[in-house]
Amino acid sequence: MKIALIGYGRMGKEVERSALLRGHTITSKEEADVWIDFSHPKDMLERVNEALAHHKPFVIGTTGWDPEEAKKRTLAQEGSLFFAPNFSLGVHLFLKIVQEAYKRLAPLGLYDVAGHEIHHNQKLDSPSGTAKLLSTIIGKEFSSTRVGYVPGTHTITFDSPCDTITLKHEARSREGFALGAVIAAEWLQGKKGFFTMEDLMEDYA
Repeated sequence: MKIALIGYGRMGKEVERSALLRGHTITSKEEADVWIDFSHPKDMLERVNEALAHHKPFVIGTTGWDPEEAKKRTLAQEGSLFFAPNFSLGVHLFLKIVQEAYKRLAPLGLYDVAGHEIHHNQKLDSPSGTAKLLSTIIGKEFSSTRVGYVPGTHTITFDSPCDTITLKHEARSREGFALGAVIAAEWLQGKKGFFTMEDLMEDYA
């Protein structure tokens, strides 16, 4: 598979490494079978329109923008777009664990719940896209810290007068995000529509 990288910062380098290890090649947007974007949220809709105009499947990991309009345009034009605020397969298992814990604990009325996330100081959006997903599960806003070089840590705390339950996902590096994006690009081949990690994980359930 031929992949074009949109934006070539730290994540671009990791995506290239993961793609090459899986036997793919990196090429221009014109020659590519799929585009992968980990760039900047500015002008994202214009890049979506470009991908649609050239009939290129588009995998987007850039956060800090609203994908709803991109979803509408992709479906209307029968394009192929895959968006995820976090491509880590472990994070999506973590989301399921948090969802199950909240479903069981919330009805008891004993536990207060809070969420906190930490990322490197170059991350543009705060809270993170993953924190926003988690906040929809627990019904609470997340607190955020931007410091140093932390790839990404998300912590959910359930606290009662009797005990504390802490659920935590801590990324060791950007490798997991990059690998997930390449797997998403592979999975997207031959598909039409707007997809998320939920769709991909359903196929691997």
